[in-house]
Amino acid sequence: MTHKRDLLRFALAGDVETGKTTLLDRLLRDAGAIDEARRGAPRRRGDDDTVRVPASVSDGLLAERARAITVDIAQRGFSTAERRFIVTDTPGHATSTRSVAAAAATADLAIVLIDAQTGIRTPARRHAFIASLMGVPRLVVAVNKMDLVGYDQVVFERIKDEFGAFAARLHLADLTLIPMSALAGDNVAIPSERMPWYAGQALLPYLEAVYIAGAANLVDFRFTVDRAARLDDGGQGVAGEIASGVARPGDAVVVLPSGKRTHVTRLVAAGEELAQAAPPMAVTLGLADDVVAHRGDMLAHPANVPPAERAVEAMMVWMAEAPLAEGNVYLVRHANRIVRGSCANLAYRVNPDTLRREPATTLGQDEIGRARLTLFEPIFADEYRRNRVTGTLLLLDPETQATLGAAMVVDRRASPAVAGEDGEAQVSRNVVWERSGVDAEERAALLHQRPLTIWLTGLSGSGKSTIGRALERRLVDAGHACFVLDGDNLRHGLNRNLGFTPEDRRENVRRTAEAARLMNDAGLIVITALISPYAEDRAMARQVIGAERFFETYLAADVDACEQRDPKGLYVKARRGEIPEFTGVNAPYEAPDGPAIELPTGTLGVRECLDRLVAAVLPRVASAY
Repeated sequence: MTHKRDLLRFALAGDVETGKTTLLDRLLRDAGAIDEARRGAPRRRGDDDTVRVPASVSDGLLAERARAITVDIAQRGFSTAERRFIVTDTPGHATSTRSVAAAAATADLAIVLIDAQTGIRTPARRHAFIASLMGVPRLVVAVNKMDLVGYDQVVFERIKDEFGAFAARLHLADLTLIPMSALAGDNVAIPSERMPWYAGQALLPYLEAVYIAGAANLVDFRFTVDRAARLDDGGQGVAGEIASGVARPGDAVVVLPSGKRTHVTRLVAAGEELAQAAPPMAVTLGLADDVVAHRGDMLAHPANVPPAERAVEAMMVWMAEAPLAEGNVYLVRHANRIVRGSCANLAYRVNPDTLRREPATTLGQDEIGRARLTLFEPIFADEYRRNRVTGTLLLLDPETQATLGAAMVVDRRASPAVAGEDGEAQVSRNVVWERSGVDAEERAALLHQRPLTIWLTGLSGSGKSTIGRALERRLVDAGHACFVLDGDNLRHGLNRNLGFTPEDRRENVRRTAEAARLMNDAGLIVITALISPYAEDRAMARQVIGAERFFETYLAADVDACEQRDPKGLYVKARRGEIPEFTGVNAPYEAPDGPAIELPTGTLGVRECLDRLVAAVLPRVASAY
């Protein structure tokens, strides 16, 4: 029976002059990946020690470009009788953060070199931190050039203790330190006779034996769609990559974001029919019911769907010369989908020497920090440590689409303390809704009106408060009891503790809707004047208030028209970056699809818009009593 060797991907990082090239060449030679003809000529060093000087094979490998960033990384595949390998070599210069991040993103293991003579320096700490940040579960620290310190155990133990204390704060499943001399071949492929005090494995045997299969996420099925495809039997399918989980014919799936449900009919890869597929396989899935999915969509199991996120907390590796700044709008790539978004808040920068958090308002090139990103459209993201594909975001330049930074999702939207199946907070079972002794019909007869919530939505400056106050005056003059819940007024009291993040905006809408519902129950007509930029939040408000009482009114004025008015001077401040997450500038507005009425306040005056609104509302509030 033929033994199928698995594949280990590992990244090789180290400061300049730590001997990284020498180690790689020695490793390739000892694994049989370099023939004798390419070996260097022997050179005598010292009185009784003759070694070969390896040719710089790895230096001759071509640099790659990774998503529009020149990362100067070289890849080389080789194999032994036990395992196949792909090693990604990264540069050792000071600005190698982006290169190490790119290499570590797909690595099962990382090797960081330390010069035994100089000890642990900042690049080694930085590279180890990046490897941990990028989800690499296993780290090997190769303490090289032990020959130049006389193979002294004390030197190695000192480095081991110091690095162990540093690494204790990293999320590593396994840390291994190996003393070696890459030039002399000590502990590279075979144990060194010069260091009998070291009882561990040499590097190559370790790489051949280390267990990596358990790192794969085979639970959460995620399939990122690259394109729609037609199968050879004429059936509908999708081509893409399995990011996690396992796919089999017959499995139920849901297409995101459409929510359409179907099941897998076939699995095909390279023309071969498969019984199952697992990450990171590129396959074509046949879908039943002629369901169509497009590039950027995601398939998941209906009972295990990633949450739709408009804001994410992420660790950011910034790669561009121009710094990351709060309020700047970027393109955000998530798997095969691109949306717009901005950096709403930069929480801190991480010092790679100490791993301490430092206050920061920007991130410079090769710096790492934690940021809150606001997205103009929801994405279906997992935490990075659970899924490297669906937990990664790339920030792109809006004009050139060059990659500026990489973000790893570290924390999803805070969950309620007690959550129901729909994810919303549940009321304690000990709290019971008390029904009033006065019903809605009695209130309608008393007030001679039917309750209604006129939900005014639109950009800042579209006229919500103006139209709301004018409508209130008209209705009162017509003998109706009504009240305006203005967004600014609510933020002075009921919603004073809320900001302008997507989560806070949602809570702002929820509280306002709950207040409107209670006022409707009292028989009153309610006019709300809130930007309420997200369609999902307005749908929630409709559900809270009741569809029969919810009258969505869209004040249609574009950004230019609103900015020309700018009664509060907010657009000017937002353009200067003084107001992050300002709707229409660096945060999205989702216009209603099929509102009860649309008022073109950008082109018509207040009186004409008001006349149209009153004409539409009066029949809805008229009472038969």
